[in-house]
Amino acid sequence: MASNKLSCTLAFGAILCLGFAVLIQAQNKPVTDVCLGCICEAISGCNQTHYCGGGVCGLFRITWAYWADGGKLTLGNDSPQSEEAFANCVNDPICAANTIQNYMTKFGQDCNGDGGVDCYDYASIHKLGGYGCKGELSYQYKNTLDQCLATFSGLDVRGSF
Repeated sequence: MASNKLSCTLAFGAILCLGFAVLIQAQNKPVTDVCLGCICEAISGCNQTHYCGGGVCGLFRITWAYWADGGKLTLGNDSPQSEEAFANCVNDPICAANTIQNYMTKFGQDCNGDGGVDCYDYASIHKLGGYGCKGELSYQYKNTLDQCLATFSGLDVRGSF
């Protein structure tokens, strides 16, 4: 009986620790999943075809400089210096999303002057860059973003930045 109680206590403690680890990891990511999805929809229609052209790659249309500022993340055994590392990462949805999280951690700011940092700011930073996010977004990009966020309005689109 005592060993059963100890096992339950240890299992409960392990679950609690795992829960806190997940919570801490989530807090390190300023952009919500909903926001990432809407940025994807606005920038490319979430076209998951492996694509590179015009200096951008992947479903988030990431440039090499953006990827570099986002930490030069890689897949598998790729070296950040390999010629394929950039395209391999940004054509992979998870690696690309993690690149965006890193970029937003570095450049996150209130771009629209509303006093908070939310998905609208992250979308501006993604499209216009960390130093140009106060600029004007194209009608199509902003309209698609607005429609996507309205569709998921019941979900929290504010980051914890």
